[in-house]
Amino acid sequence: MIRQAKKQDIPMILEIFNDNILHSTAIYMYNEQSLEERMEWFEQKQEKGEPLFVFDIKGEVAGYATYGSFRAYPAYRYTVEHSVYVHKDHYKKGIASKLMNALIEEAKASDVKTMVGCIDKENMASIKIHEKLGFNYSGTIRNAGYKFGHWLDLVFYQLDLDGPESPQEN
Repeated sequence: MIRQAKKQDIPMILEIFNDNILHSTAIYMYNEQSLEERMEWFEQKQEKGEPLFVFDIKGEVAGYATYGSFRAYPAYRYTVEHSVYVHKDHYKKGIASKLMNALIEEAKASDVKTMVGCIDKENMASIKIHEKLGFNYSGTIRNAGYKFGHWLDLVFYQLDLDGPESPQEN
């Protein structure tokens, strides 16, 4: 079941996030986050009205997905950058695709014009999911990060949506 995240989900979200920091290049960070840091992140998402969905299996968070502002400048207001992470015990069950579909529907309802995924170039599973959902490759930043003893390339995928009927510049 996909639902909005609750405060009590944050410890499981933190576990998924920290596992990705420590064992993958999905997140270009070195150090685990604390529960306090993830709680602050959750509260900021709530204040901004940004979606945070979890995939709930019998009360356990098997994955989560969110999006937020792509860049801080006002002209980017119709573009979001999204993130989707699945617990290591639930890989290859279609959870990421289901969460992505929920995010896409939320973005459409919120007049988002462009969704951006920033993906490590070696993360073929994520790239394939994005392509399957209609995202198009839009560029690479070579040597964007350094982790696990080597340079990492970051690829961008975007999905163009309808956006607002009358976009505003204020």
